[in-house]
Amino acid sequence: MKIRKWLATTVILTVVGATAAGCTGGNTGTTPGTGTEGGEKSAAPKQEITLNFRTEPGAMDVSKSTQVAAFTVMNAVSEGLYRLNKDGKAEPGLAKDMPKISEDGKTYTIQLKDNLVYSDGQPVKAEDFVYSYQRTLDPSTKALYAFMVAWVKGGADVQKAKTPQELEAAKKALGVKALDEKTVEITLERPIPFFTEQLSFLQFFPQRKDIVEKYGDKNGGDAESAIGPGPFKLAQWDHEQQLVLVKNDKYWDKDKVKLEKITLNIVKDENTGLNLFQTGATQLQNITRESINQWEGKPEFVLQPELSSWYIKMSQDNVPAFKNKKVRQALALAIDSKAFIETVTGKGPVPATGFVPNGTSDGNGGEFRKKAGDLRPKFDPAKAKQLLQEGLKELGVAQLPKFKLQADDNGVGPKSVEFILAQWKQNLGVDAIGEPVPHKLRVDNENNHKYEASLSGWSADYNDPMTFLEMFVTGNEFNDAGWSNAEYDKLIKGAQVEMDKAKRSQLMVDGEKILMEEMPLIPNYFRSLSWLKDPKLQGVVFPPYALEYELKWAYVK
Repeated sequence: MKIRKWLATTVILTVVGATAAGCTGGNTGTTPGTGTEGGEKSAAPKQEITLNFRTEPGAMDVSKSTQVAAFTVMNAVSEGLYRLNKDGKAEPGLAKDMPKISEDGKTYTIQLKDNLVYSDGQPVKAEDFVYSYQRTLDPSTKALYAFMVAWVKGGADVQKAKTPQELEAAKKALGVKALDEKTVEITLERPIPFFTEQLSFLQFFPQRKDIVEKYGDKNGGDAESAIGPGPFKLAQWDHEQQLVLVKNDKYWDKDKVKLEKITLNIVKDENTGLNLFQTGATQLQNITRESINQWEGKPEFVLQPELSSWYIKMSQDNVPAFKNKKVRQALALAIDSKAFIETVTGKGPVPATGFVPNGTSDGNGGEFRKKAGDLRPKFDPAKAKQLLQEGLKELGVAQLPKFKLQADDNGVGPKSVEFILAQWKQNLGVDAIGEPVPHKLRVDNENNHKYEASLSGWSADYNDPMTFLEMFVTGNEFNDAGWSNAEYDKLIKGAQVEMDKAKRSQLMVDGEKILMEEMPLIPNYFRSLSWLKDPKLQGVVFPPYALEYELKWAYVK
């Protein structure tokens, strides 16, 4: 998924927002008549927290959203048929029980809980899931994650429909049905072993037709239209400043939700965030580099391993020289990823040894990275120079034309660009231009193929190599680098339909070998996030993918 953006507020706005919007864990307060003098019992802490949120999320539209920041908030205000628990396992969310799965593994019959309602009191119906899937697949929606919903039988037919008549017929034939108001039947094109877990992903959340039609292109763009049946309600959204969540008393599992109010203050600068954390104005802050060295080992420090890969994409459409494999390989071998981590990110991330990150399942009971081994060519300046000269000779040019490397303009983005450009200049004599831009613009440029090179990242949408490898299949919505390889397509598409788990795993390994040989992207590092969390804030879950954090079970101790 497209990785989160950081947008700035001034120090004054941030401090004022933190002070006005919520309480810290240390501010327990008292209730009238209790007090603390004379040995009287003190009051329980207020279940209100203020967190530093690193980004302004995009519109919280189930069909259109692609950002982790938006996923995190949407997961708080809405819910799927299933929800991943503290151990990352699927448990019933809006579903009454685990699905009934047919013998061939393709058909899931799921009963909804009784008396489910959205935060505005309207009932949740099986038809809301049918509408949601149909809308995501509808070509006019232009949903980048439609390929995932196209796992449903007939999904590709909806996507390919050319006329209103074809579209209507394809939607009616789509393999998601409301058998009655409380029963959803989903039929897949092929068995997907992790599909129950995938039903917890936001692209499979229900959507209300009346809400979508009322707000149109502005759906999910403000607190009024971001309505869901989840643990919290979005009560306030001051764009680029803060979001305020309050407990949803209509949520089916409200008794397990302890927090009454969550204020997410958007803070760009890490030093500002650290000051807020140390003064008690916030209870959560992401940290990097020197701060990790200072805080590692202390009770406040939390390391969040991620299934997250960061890399450089090279647009072959916009820079013809990038069509040459040796040029791409040279740029890769000229970057010292170990030095990058030491200089830019600090502890936590590790050098990439392929595209699929450490910890990702191989789909056959093992770990993909261990099965595939180290496929990313190692730092080798001498070899890089040789490859570049050979590539330039093949291109018939004396030097590589200048090109722009875009990245997010906040967080580690600017320093990342600075480091990479210095490596290319020092080790290859290549001059490139750094172009830090706001996160949203960087993502839009990638989606619209309006970049030359881009420092990008992808976090898993599910724990399987396919969430990474299918991106570079010809025609995939996220294959914006202009690279195509028939053998790679054959291997990955073969893995998508292979029923033998061992054979499927090997097909994906063979596919990644081609990706690392052809090098349409340059893997740089596998990311882990480091956080400072007030020890009084308990029950926060830091998942390895899809969300920054899960707050359903959080509380102030």
